[in-house]
Amino acid sequence: MKKMKKILFLMLFIIPTISCSEKKIKMQAYMSPSCGCCKKWVTHLENNGFEVESIFSDNMRAIKSKYNISQDQTSCHTGVVGSYFIEGHVPADDIKKLINESPDIAGLTVPGMPAGQNVPGMETIDTNAEFDVLSVNKDGSTKIWKNYN
Repeated sequence: MKKMKKILFLMLFIIPTISCSEKKIKMQAYMSPSCGCCKKWVTHLENNGFEVESIFSDNMRAIKSKYNISQDQTSCHTGVVGSYFIEGHVPADDIKKLINESPDIAGLTVPGMPAGQNVPGMETIDTNAEFDVLSVNKDGSTKIWKNYN
């Protein structure tokens, strides 16, 4: 009976406190070596379960061309996760949703550089920004993936 109580104690109190670490999502992030907001976005991703390889480049236009990201969809950095591009300050949760749902699209973008507390890497003002994360189809057309306001 004592042994049974000890096993029950272990099952109820000790074993649940042992955490199994989740497998990190691997991503490459192309950015200018002097861009501070890009580095903050990478930190946001790392704090949310991503393993990010930062690749510094002085020719970001070449990276955007490689992934067929049009001028009106660009921002300062470009991530690549699996077969998708991630352009700009896309929140980690939107990238995780993309990976989980695996739609037949080219990637996600937050065009430009909206500033606000809800924009990872662009928390330069004390209010939230209103912005859209857009999904980019393989033909270049877009639609709203998620609206933030």
